[in-house]
Amino acid sequence: MSVLGDAPACAAETGSWCARFWSWTHSDFLSTSADSLVDGTFRVVLIIVIGLVVRSLLHRAIRRVVDGAAGGRLSRLLGRAPRRIRPSTVVTARRAQRAQTIGSVLRSITSAVVLLIAAVMILAEFGVALGPILASAGIVGVAVGFGAQNLVRDFLSGMFMLLEDQYGVGDIVDLGSATGTVEAVGLRITTIRDLNGTVWYVRNGEILRVGNKSQGYAVAVVDLPLAHQADMADASELAGRVATERVKQDDLAAEVLEDPQVLGVEKVTAEGATLRLTVKVNPGKQWLVQRALNAAITDAFDDEHVPRPNPIGLGGRG
Repeated sequence: MSVLGDAPACAAETGSWCARFWSWTHSDFLSTSADSLVDGTFRVVLIIVIGLVVRSLLHRAIRRVVDGAAGGRLSRLLGRAPRRIRPSTVVTARRAQRAQTIGSVLRSITSAVVLLIAAVMILAEFGVALGPILASAGIVGVAVGFGAQNLVRDFLSGMFMLLEDQYGVGDIVDLGSATGTVEAVGLRITTIRDLNGTVWYVRNGEILRVGNKSQGYAVAVVDLPLAHQADMADASELAGRVATERVKQDDLAAEVLEDPQVLGVEKVTAEGATLRLTVKVNPGKQWLVQRALNAAITDAFDDEHVPRPNPIGLGGRG
């Protein structure tokens, strides 16, 4: 063990870290390196503390965005949802679940970025040469970026779709390339099953437009073909009366939001005229109501002998 006479010159400076380390350890190496050790430790601790504070602030901002998305405020800010439509309990729960999912992903990303930056700064404090490491990482990043640009685009598109709540599992959507019921929504791929049972995997980055037939409300459109000689006023009155009575029956009453509206003659062709009737219904129930009204109005037209267009080459129908 060293004696006081073997102390380094800096140990004579009263109150210095060198003197303190010498009194604690009597180690020449630790004493002469004391200032560097203390300063380096302080800077490393400061980097860690700042990193934790930045991470906490970012997570707090993400939570506020997630809460806004879960409550529908973000969707209204982005112009996605009309204020006059009150979301159902199912829609609200789905929105909250999806917002929490995307929030978890964003928090993980921010934590990884902050950790990486802090690690690089700490390595710099230890004198590690970062130039070759950063250069190599840059080359690898450029190569990966060129190869994964479609993946990044799909990922970003998926995040915005989740935040804006454009569609969810169970919605009936038209994505342009595919139309059907949404079975799964991911950050990269949306899975849709069409009416024929075919499953379509659509990349989020390739979706340019979304037609959602299951949000807020839907409209059942009933087109009724009539012959030219039919009395359009009588046919309209009959169709409206039968439709109003039909939607009040038990199997449809819970699905209909407003009374049927007879819009009038939609088009006139060489074969006849088309009378259009619409009903506002719950999302996804437009086809059920449409089929029921078609059947009821067709039977009423038959009973009242309302003339319909004649198939080509066949006789008339009175």
